[in-house]
Amino acid sequence: MHVAIIGAAGMVGRKLTERLVREGRLNGKDIEAFTLIDVFQPESPAGFKGKVDARAADLSAPGEAEKLVSTRPDVIFHLAAIVSGEAELDFDKGYRINLDGTRYLFDAIRIANGQDGYKPRVVFTSSIAVFGAPLPYPIPDDFHTTPLTSYGTQKAISELLLSDYTRRGFFEGIGIRLPTICIRPGKPNAAASGFFSNILREPLVGQEAVLPVPETIRHWHASPRSAVGFLLHGATIDTDKVGPRRNLSMPGLSATVGEQIEALRKIAGEKAVSLIRREPNEMIMRMCEGWAPGFEATRARELGFTAETNFEEIIKVHIEDELGGSLK
Repeated sequence: MHVAIIGAAGMVGRKLTERLVREGRLNGKDIEAFTLIDVFQPESPAGFKGKVDARAADLSAPGEAEKLVSTRPDVIFHLAAIVSGEAELDFDKGYRINLDGTRYLFDAIRIANGQDGYKPRVVFTSSIAVFGAPLPYPIPDDFHTTPLTSYGTQKAISELLLSDYTRRGFFEGIGIRLPTICIRPGKPNAAASGFFSNILREPLVGQEAVLPVPETIRHWHASPRSAVGFLLHGATIDTDKVGPRRNLSMPGLSATVGEQIEALRKIAGEKAVSLIRREPNEMIMRMCEGWAPGFEATRARELGFTAETNFEEIIKVHIEDELGGSLK
């Protein structure tokens, strides 16, 4: 089994690689090789005895997609993207990386399929940003995609491409619409939704965090651990059961910012909550108005995808996975 991960240096990519190395198998087959690609140099996984090609590469650059596909990975996890805030601020970069890079990958696979019948499993990370206001709550599985950001538009177009290339038999694709991942480890990034993690992650270690929106904002969340689980299940699921609607809204947890803060209070106390500083940001507040508050995710649940059911659980996952299992 040869596994390729595009976006391997990112948070989800690193965690996915670590779990695959730890388990050593995917879909009942031993993993013998990894191809790990990102615009930043990915680290070679510790403890893996097989072949590793870990390199910095931009999928939207000429020839890079073809180079990846030439090694014929059995499973390709396509996680690479610039985040929502950055895609909104830099129009050209957003479309080049989030759309062109995806299309180049799909086309390289299509050409390889015509050459020798190559047909990998492609697991694509889409986003709940493919939906835009006005939105019902909860959002049903058959709700139309009307993104209100460039990032959401790029993901929605990529979903259509994935469905069509799968329909044509070029690859076996599945699109995973990730909830907002919370709590993201590491430093704050350029994602407009980053504050959902910041207001929990920083106070848990005694640092201040900025809240740019009202506590009434409701959103859809899942932990990094659940995100990896979604991807692995997408790589192994019987796609005949998925049918032609290949892009799935994942299960998650709908919560307001106020409910997040209350969960933080229960686990870390009032001292942690006092470290949250309110600084309204008009751009982020406008973007929030079009974000998804929550989903039914009935199809995904029936197909075996699972996630957390309360915010205390999400915080505990972060403490277990990132803080050594306890607060200092």
